Amino acid sequence: MKRFISLLLLVVSILPMHAGIMRTDSIMPEDSVVADTIADNTDLQLSLPDRLRQLLDNDIFERTQVGIYVYDLTADTLVFTHNERQCMRPASNEKLVTAIVALNDLGVTYNYQTRLYADHLPSDTDSVFVGRVYVRGGYDPLIDADDLRAFAQSLKAHGITRITSPIGLDLSMKDDKRMGWGWCWDDDCVPLTPLLYRNHDSFADNLRRIFREEGIDWEGTTEERTVPSDATLVCTRTRNIDQVLLPMLKESNNSAAESLFYQLAAQGGKPRAGRKQAVAHYNALFKHIGLEPSHYQIADGSGLSLYNYLTPEAIGRLLRYAYNNDDIYRHLHPALPIAGEDGTLRKRMRHSAAEGNVHAKTGTVEGVSTLSGYLTTATGNVLCFSIMNQGVRYSSTGRNFQDRVCRALCR
Repeated sequence: MKRFISLLLLVVSILPMHAGIMRTDSIMPEDSVVADTIADNTDLQLSLPDRLRQLLDNDIFERTQVGIYVYDLTADTLVFTHNERQCMRPASNEKLVTAIVALNDLGVTYNYQTRLYADHLPSDTDSVFVGRVYVRGGYDPLIDADDLRAFAQSLKAHGITRITSPIGLDLSMKDDKRMGWGWCWDDDCVPLTPLLYRNHDSFADNLRRIFREEGIDWEGTTEERTVPSDATLVCTRTRNIDQVLLPMLKESNNSAAESLFYQLAAQGGKPRAGRKQAVAHYNALFKHIGLEPSHYQIADGSGLSLYNYLTPEAIGRLLRYAYNNDDIYRHLHPALPIAGEDGTLRKRMRHSAAEGNVHAKTGTVEGVSTLSGYLTTATGNVLCFSIMNQGVRYSSTGRNFQDRVCRALCR
């Protein structure tokens, strides 16, 4: 028996990390970074393309794949490419694409809306409100206690202090799928629902708690029910797109990205819209900038799915499009992580010309590491870039290579 237990412990100790844990962009402790063999001593006398070729001259690329696209936005010229049209999994670089498509199609002043309705308001002679109350979900991942208190106070302002019927939760903004296409069963992810509370699937529980705290007598039961067309709007809570972009890009929040994905899906007005309606927006922008949509696959808004396929060129072309559209760029650029300073890049590229300079989105799923964004060269030119590493056993191998490319671009 002791021998069996010892053997079991040995097997557990060598198992790979749980896929749900690895499928994030969380910061790995610095002492956990696995060393690689890529040298960081490129010859500064060489041209920039030749310095990048030096970085690619390494035996790790006999076993792994990498694609690179670098474009000088100031000079409007291509700087360097390598496997730029190879389809790879973007991981959370998908969020960068989602942000650009959303800012383009929804607009930079777009507001999320979560609405409270009653099917009739009580008159002065009513002693008890016998009608129904409804909440129509707008897939705002950041709804908090202030929003729910505003709902409670609005009901009280209309004389509603006791609710005898279940509150209807209208989830018709999107389809009934709780997970994205291609998500793994063991991914630790927030369910896809248009009614969240502080990015958790606990809206009803917190509505019950806050209504009680605000003095509304309600038994606390809910049911899924669509708001009737003749119901009266009581209160609307809004959130602007910038508030969602920050956690989505800085901290790589999957749920925030999926909320934007379904905002796009809902734009056509179709109830219970889904992936097909959202992807139409991505494909339209691909076509607009001269890319063939059939060459790529969009499975979700966050990059969590293993079914997403993009290329460094496609991401780079979208970054160019965003840069050349001032409204989009002004909202996108400040939301990106900054090397050595914040977000998922806060521990990377420190003590180099890239620190405080590189503004880029990271991406990590099992075997994949990506980085795409903007930086400024030593001569003052603004570049956009996309680096996609695939087939890497350790994500740190991809991160180390990407950091060296960025340092080479900044020097």
